[in-house]
Amino acid sequence: MAIKTTNQYGSIEYTDDVLANIAGLATMECYGVVGMASKKATDGFWELLKRENLSKGVKIISADDDLLIDLYIIVEYGTKISVIADNIIQKVKYTVEDLTGINVKKVTVNVQGIRV
Repeated sequence: MAIKTTNQYGSIEYTDDVLANIAGLATMECYGVVGMASKKATDGFWELLKRENLSKGVKIISADDDLLIDLYIIVEYGTKISVIADNIIQKVKYTVEDLTGINVKKVTVNVQGIRV
């Protein structure tokens, strides 16, 4: 599903893949994040995604004119998860709203694993 915004110059339509890439890149910039996670349905293990597949660790839900973003991440061992999650929430919310102008209602961070 795509989200459409309109201003005095015309309209812009953002697909979920574009929004997921923006959120994924913003997440990877945060300290303590090793990578995004994607669940393999076949064997139930979480795999670390490469940089070109960041959108697979992000789920975008459109609610009216707002966004709900679910992130699936893997964090670095020895870091405080609550601090990392707070930083990710602030960074993703700011980045998506700044680049697109779409209001982000909620960001949910799901920690799927820890890497040394």
